[in-house]
Amino acid sequence: MINLSNLLNDEKFLVVPGVFNPFTALLAEKAGFKAAYLSGGALTSSYGIPDIGLITLKEIEEMVKKIREVTSLPLIVDMDTGFGEAINVYRAVKTLEAAGANAVHLEDQKMPKRCGHLNGKELIDESNMAEKIKAAIKARNKMLIIARTDARSVTGFDDAVKRAKAYVAAGADMVFPEALQTREEFKAFASSVKIPLMANMTEFGKTPFIKAGEFKKLGYKFVIFPVTLFRIAARSMEEALEVLKKEGTQENLIDKMMTREHQYSIIKYDEYEEVDNNTKI
Repeated sequence: MINLSNLLNDEKFLVVPGVFNPFTALLAEKAGFKAAYLSGGALTSSYGIPDIGLITLKEIEEMVKKIREVTSLPLIVDMDTGFGEAINVYRAVKTLEAAGANAVHLEDQKMPKRCGHLNGKELIDESNMAEKIKAAIKARNKMLIIARTDARSVTGFDDAVKRAKAYVAAGADMVFPEALQTREEFKAFASSVKIPLMANMTEFGKTPFIKAGEFKKLGYKFVIFPVTLFRIAARSMEEALEVLKKEGTQENLIDKMMTREHQYSIIKYDEYEEVDNNTKI
């Protein structure tokens, strides 16, 4: 397993798909990705609730543990605003690292938070966010601490840069500028903030489509695709339900399905069967 912290000191670049349960993490591993991102947006939607800070630390901890049961793929975890003030961040970081998270990102929004690409966001004071970062650094063992700023959509690009520099001074290992709006902004941010950076290439948001290779050239270390898998799966399930309701059979859906054999290979069915057979008396 790669060490995410070690990557900050070399030339490697990671494309990180968003996952929302153990099966999608296994799919990412099988596809050859070197890390996965437990997306708050995808996880909350899978729970049937909006991404506005309703999810609890316990729910995220449990999902991290479930993913860690089936894969050692390095995991970056969205911990929203840290579930409270600096002391809450301290506990959350300890909890998530113990559960198996390799990195977390913490954002500078007020509660109730909003999806980073929606309007209506408000920011906490820069000094308050710095306190949270310091608490996260104090709490972690080897975990990577990523500071996210949502300032671009609230107070503007210049304030996003200013905040990022303050978060670096507070000890953040990496900065995540959310919802930048042009390639030029991504380039200017990387030129101004001299620390490893993470970019978000979500759909239906404020950021134009930029390929991973271009993010690398622009100076970014990681690029996440947080909700892509969830949205693809959700659309496919919705279409399948429409067919079932209309036709009363799944026969015309078979060519769109993962086969039973492929499904079982991903969840390592044969390994469990072998254990069962070899432990019988």
